[in-house]
Amino acid sequence: MELLCLLGSIIWNSIISFALSLLLPFRLLLRRILPSDDDGIILYQGVVWHERRRPVHHSFKYNVRYALIHLDVSPLSPSSNHLSADEARNLAGTTGPVFLLTIPPSVGYEQNPLSLYYCYDQENSSTNLKKCIAEVTNTPWGERVTFVFNPSSDVVAKVLHVSPFMDMQGSWKIKATAPGNDLSVVISVHHPDLGEHFCAVLRAQRVSTSKVADKLFFFWLMPHKVAVWIYWHALKLWWKSVSFVQHPRYNNPVYREEAVSRDKKLNYCKAGDFETSLCPRGDTNVIDHQFSWTDAKWPWS
Repeated sequence: MELLCLLGSIIWNSIISFALSLLLPFRLLLRRILPSDDDGIILYQGVVWHERRRPVHHSFKYNVRYALIHLDVSPLSPSSNHLSADEARNLAGTTGPVFLLTIPPSVGYEQNPLSLYYCYDQENSSTNLKKCIAEVTNTPWGERVTFVFNPSSDVVAKVLHVSPFMDMQGSWKIKATAPGNDLSVVISVHHPDLGEHFCAVLRAQRVSTSKVADKLFFFWLMPHKVAVWIYWHALKLWWKSVSFVQHPRYNNPVYREEAVSRDKKLNYCKAGDFETSLCPRGDTNVIDHQFSWTDAKWPWS
């Protein structure tokens, strides 16, 4: 059933994206006649790199383009599937500006395995990054989990089935730098049996808007390219005979509760009150990650 839904999603998006691509020149002409307000949007261009070390080695990288949106200056539309500035501040417990790093929709399609909110603790401050909020969406199950983390370094229990070639055991170690002329996000997966067996890195540089003719073309088919890379390398892992892991919702309806319990144990560990093989050495940051699961918008963006 999920395979049929996936195929339907691919066909539907292909038709819609082709039709909307034909309309891009007319949209560009309209924007020239009635220019929109793009203040508060900063463009970044960089590379995403993935490496799986065990049980087989597999790595790849691809070019990516992101928008950093100042949510207090350029608020998202009510139909957006992201948090508002006030929602992010309430979740993170901060008082300053909020920026969203995301791949904007292009010709009717959005694909964001990870979007990040940068939450500052003082108004008009670009240096006091206090908390980050991760918005992780899996493919192709249409689920999203949101949680707060410490950008300097944090360890979070794995709470989402993001790959059919990884089980739910283990934890994510996350580190994110404050966006400036460049930015980076590093996520590694620590498994109780495989150790630190997977790493994903985003490194990007700020792009001058004077070098970009129009943001519509800057992000044209960017979400589609990300989806193609995800599915193509999933096929390669299957070809390498990496074991397929069924989504836990089919055989363990309480997998989310178990993930939250593992996260609490990690926090106890970081506070020095619990012993486990997954205890992160030298990390004493204890944060209530406040997990929230939702359904991403169809067609599984």
